[in-house]
Amino acid sequence: MLNEKVAQLMNDQINKEFYSSYLYLDMSNYYVDKNLDGFANWFKIQAQEERDHAILFMEYLQANSCKVTLEAVAKPDKSFEEPMDPLKAALEHEQYVTSLINNIYDAAYQCKDFRSMQFLDWFVKEQMEEENNTDSLVQKFEMFGTDPKGLYMLDAELQTRVYAAPSLTVL
Repeated sequence: MLNEKVAQLMNDQINKEFYSSYLYLDMSNYYVDKNLDGFANWFKIQAQEERDHAILFMEYLQANSCKVTLEAVAKPDKSFEEPMDPLKAALEHEQYVTSLINNIYDAAYQCKDFRSMQFLDWFVKEQMEEENNTDSLVQKFEMFGTDPKGLYMLDAELQTRVYAAPSLTVL
């Protein structure tokens, strides 16, 4: 049986992952309105990944006979003025999610829940990838985003991104 605090933090994380998905769909909509379909695609795929993260946490809790409680998903509260705004907000959000994962990991470590720590190892690596990818996108936008041709090429590059299901399996 999972430690009660670890299980509760993971249950809370489900909601936060669904919120992340919702937030990224909102950012995708922003770029659709700006006719930047590649950026919209990038965020739509991010939203799919976050949804999958929520389901992985859900499956892990269920595999450990823990009750899953789904809470209401808050409406994204960010508004964006410039095309760079969602990118910077996404990087900040990924850093926040990293802190949440680290907090769950610390709770598992404190109670010597090695099984949960092993499960969370994937999320620790995933968050490093998420932060690096988002930071790279911010840097590319800073270099090329003010040049119309550069922005066009960056948008075209992001249009080629395809969804890949997570490599983690619970059982």
